[in-house]
Amino acid sequence: MSFATEFKEFAVKGNAMDLAVGVIIGAAFGKIVESIVNDLIMPVIGAIFGGFDFSNLFIALGTVPEGVVMTLAEVRKAGVPVFAYGSFLTILINFLILAFIVFMLVRQINRLKKEAPPTAPAVTPEDILLLREIRDSLKK
Repeated sequence: MSFATEFKEFAVKGNAMDLAVGVIIGAAFGKIVESIVNDLIMPVIGAIFGGFDFSNLFIALGTVPEGVVMTLAEVRKAGVPVFAYGSFLTILINFLILAFIVFMLVRQINRLKKEAPPTAPAVTPEDILLLREIRDSLKK
């Protein structure tokens, strides 16, 4: 089988197409979760912890020039290396929410799957039944 034919068979199989659709839907869903975290959850968490924005939490690893506003964007713009742990916290919360939603989705799908019906015992062929009868009659 040629490489092109083999690749064509792989590309048009249902699994490859399902995977492609899953990746596209997952990327779009990731944007939704990111918006939920950044626009809804993080402001509430920030309000609970005193009104600050988690995304602006950082530690400057160099000297910040005078006159630079102490925000993450401005300090980075000034070329100062930063340890941006607030961005990491936001991304971590994004991941945890997304992982929880995917877990709940897979859990629900597994519940909806029908269990395979029990297989019926195999029917013994007639010649085997006849041979067993002969054997049993000879034992008597």
